[in-house]
Amino acid sequence: MEKVSSNKIENIEDVSEHAKTADKDDRKKKVVVMKNDNNRGNEHKCNRDENDNRKGLFNINFQIDLVSIVLFASAAFTRMYRLDDPKNIVFDELHYGKYISLYMKNTFFFDTHPPLGKQLIAGLAYFVGYDGKFKFERIGSSYSDGVPLFALRFMPALFGSLLIPTAYHLMLELGLKQTTCILASVLLLLDNAILTQSRFILMESMLLFFSLFGILCILKFRKLDLYSLKWFTWLILAAISLTCALCIKYVGFYSCCLGLAIIARDFWKILGSKQYSDRKLLTRFTIQALVIIIIPALVYLGIFFVHLKVLYKAGPHDSIMTSAFQASLEGGLASITKGQPLHISHGSQITLRHTHGRTCWLHSHQHVYPVRYPDKRGSSHQQQVSCYSFKDVNNWWIVKRPGKNDLVVEQPVDVIKHGDVVQLVHGITSRALNSHDVGAPMSPQCQEISCYIDYNISMPAQNMWKVNIINRDQFGDKWHTIQSLVRLIHVDTNQALKFSGKQLPDWGFHQHEVVADRIISQDDTIWNVEEHRYTKSEDQKERERDLVNAEMIPTAVTHLSFWDKLYELHYKMMFSSSDGVQNHMYSSEPIEWPLMSRGIAYFVSNTSNAQIHLLGNIVIWYSSTVSLAVYFALYTFYLLRRRRYCFDLDEHTWNRFIFIGEIFFVGYLFHYLPYFFVERTLFLHHYLPAFVFKVLLMAALIEHILILLTDVLKIKLLLYCASILLSIWLCSVCYIFKKFTVLSYGMTDLSTEDILDLRLKDTWDFIVHKN
Repeated sequence: MEKVSSNKIENIEDVSEHAKTADKDDRKKKVVVMKNDNNRGNEHKCNRDENDNRKGLFNINFQIDLVSIVLFASAAFTRMYRLDDPKNIVFDELHYGKYISLYMKNTFFFDTHPPLGKQLIAGLAYFVGYDGKFKFERIGSSYSDGVPLFALRFMPALFGSLLIPTAYHLMLELGLKQTTCILASVLLLLDNAILTQSRFILMESMLLFFSLFGILCILKFRKLDLYSLKWFTWLILAAISLTCALCIKYVGFYSCCLGLAIIARDFWKILGSKQYSDRKLLTRFTIQALVIIIIPALVYLGIFFVHLKVLYKAGPHDSIMTSAFQASLEGGLASITKGQPLHISHGSQITLRHTHGRTCWLHSHQHVYPVRYPDKRGSSHQQQVSCYSFKDVNNWWIVKRPGKNDLVVEQPVDVIKHGDVVQLVHGITSRALNSHDVGAPMSPQCQEISCYIDYNISMPAQNMWKVNIINRDQFGDKWHTIQSLVRLIHVDTNQALKFSGKQLPDWGFHQHEVVADRIISQDDTIWNVEEHRYTKSEDQKERERDLVNAEMIPTAVTHLSFWDKLYELHYKMMFSSSDGVQNHMYSSEPIEWPLMSRGIAYFVSNTSNAQIHLLGNIVIWYSSTVSLAVYFALYTFYLLRRRRYCFDLDEHTWNRFIFIGEIFFVGYLFHYLPYFFVERTLFLHHYLPAFVFKVLLMAALIEHILILLTDVLKIKLLLYCASILLSIWLCSVCYIFKKFTVLSYGMTDLSTEDILDLRLKDTWDFIVHKN
């Protein structure tokens, strides 16, 4: 018993001694962490918890980071220096400026990107009294005196300035040294491409700021106690900021994906922790999911609500929208459609518009299909039918019951309903819409559509169409003007009238092909009646005269709900961009971006060679590209070494090396790789979000290499050489930035020799038009 007791006492003493040692080690670790945090200008989490308990939940600590202020001031100076020069339209200011002017006049416009960036600029323009009367006609044209140019360019410049301290705090939040954080910010400050993109009415500076700030908020949120006020605040701010990035341009979606990946990574790690019960995990997942879903949805819908509420007048862009959307706007189509009959009936004169995709109307004319098509197939040689993109008298058709020979509307009106069979008689030529077993000119797998034979000659199979109203649950079985979406099914072959999207050759006057397709349920088979009148005379010449001299009847606005407008607008935004695929002399491919093979000419003066050309700081671009390869090589090397149980790095250094890769390397891939699958014209500025993550990775990698030389290899000569090389590299960064600012500001007259001196690569296409 005594031995047992003495053994117990010895064990207790050992445990006590071990506990004391462990406590000392823990205290040492805490002191080290607190020192690092103090160097970063942040309070330690434990201290914040204690302060919250002592001082209350709503305690606010106000701190001023002088480094942030200096970085912001430096960025603001470079971005806002002579901001209203040049006083000419620069590159895409042509488009965005038009949108701002249309906002000022409450006139609807269509853009494939969300509206937040344009709203921010328009809000400031409205505040300073801009009337929106200036017409943005062409790149290089001069602004009039009534345009508040500084105010229009101020918002992008402001966000371009805020981007720099945001990057600084993002690096701090990752636990990097303050010198590294300053280095990362200075590299972004000294990049000529980001400088250029921040000085004009462009969207990228706002996109970059909201993306980085959203990631910063997530990094802050993940370090806080669950369900505290600060925890909710940073999570909500992250959701708002990333949604704002998405609402500037849809490429902000990649930043949203990165933010979700960081949150999902943290949640995946705690799944294996025994300190969290299933209930706690489910509660945490549910709360985070609700915040991540509800807040972005409210922000996104709110931005589009304001957009559609402000733009209530018809304009030049509304022709891409459906008839119902156009009729809901003040003026424009609303001045035509109100007062016209609602119900389509026997004897109705109508224009049939292709509802989805390209704006065009069912059209025919007296010309016939060629005897043989270019592929040697024979045609029907009957009257051509096409889809024409302009209003024209040949777009008018008359709806006819097959059993009636006259084309006059009766009393009471014989309304056409869902499932009824009708004939469509071309108003000018009086020939009936027809289909048959002949291959279409450009789509031989489909049937040809033609006009053939006078309408009162019986052809019961080939010129009859069944009316299929697809939204009858909303508007009823009767065929309505504008509101009813219909498919016209050929009775004999059970194929639907379809806009194929293909363009006819010269013999078809380059109009678009219309076919009959056996696949009925598709968007391109949907049509709606846009303009509608009742036929009042049986006389053919009088009918033609009515069609040619059709009068526009001023009307009020047709109602369309916010949800209907939102759905249609997004449908058009998603599927209309494919029409913009075209070549541009300054376009480039994603494979060219990392080494900056091509820039973009933004502006050139009419009186000299002064010009604005989008090019980055070549030293930063090439160095950061190399850093991607170096990081990946080091990562692979460390993994192989650790597989062999050779642990070159301590756990803290290893975990931080992995985490910066998960944020910056993965962030780079998220923002770069998708462009390889984009089928539209691309430019160098599309690479800027990926470039920012690449630069931040490079700064973190430089710190990691210096740690290797100092703490692992411990070779002072290598560290000394690395310091010299780093100093030379920084000097070259500053030199190139200063050298190329003439292309960022565009205010310096350049000689031919000056331009040739700037042409460091043969693929850079500068403009020389003055000796």
